[in-house]
Amino acid sequence: MKLVVGLGNPGRSYEGSRHNVGFEVLDILAERAGSPPRRQRFQGDTAPATVRGSQVLLLWPLTWMNLSGSAVLAARDFYKLDDSDILVICDDFNLPADVIRLRKGGSAGGQNGLANVLLRLGTQTVPRLRVGIGPVPRGRDPADWVLGRFTAAERTQVDAAVQRAAEAAEDWVALGIDAAMNRHN
Repeated sequence: MKLVVGLGNPGRSYEGSRHNVGFEVLDILAERAGSPPRRQRFQGDTAPATVRGSQVLLLWPLTWMNLSGSAVLAARDFYKLDDSDILVICDDFNLPADVIRLRKGGSAGGQNGLANVLLRLGTQTVPRLRVGIGPVPRGRDPADWVLGRFTAAERTQVDAAVQRAAEAAEDWVALGIDAAMNRHN
């Protein structure tokens, strides 16, 4: 089994915000897989999914972005998963709004939710899929900017990137990290 985690903030006021593209990718994966209604487990919403013949648990942490690691840790430990069987999907304001980037591991790169996941899991070798939401306009506070909404032009770009990110996550499940990176980076 694999765990696919989308990072975001809970609540209607954050829906559609730049910081919630991880949730959006999971919504697409759940829809494509015909997942049953979500259940609350592991400090988040969960839904089982079958992705290209493989069993996957989708996890939307409801702990707030910067505390996402506790939900991921609880799911990982319950299912006794290897870190390589977890994919974390998050926004990245250092990438342009039409870019996705899949990596085997590395630093959090300024993404506080991902940083908390890595801290709680005690490793940097967790696959991650970053969805570009940037760049942050000059003079704007990045923390405030990521909680804002996309412009119409940005939304068009991000919608396409979110669709590509869902395809990349499906490839990660079916083909593994190396093949998915070769296909999508």
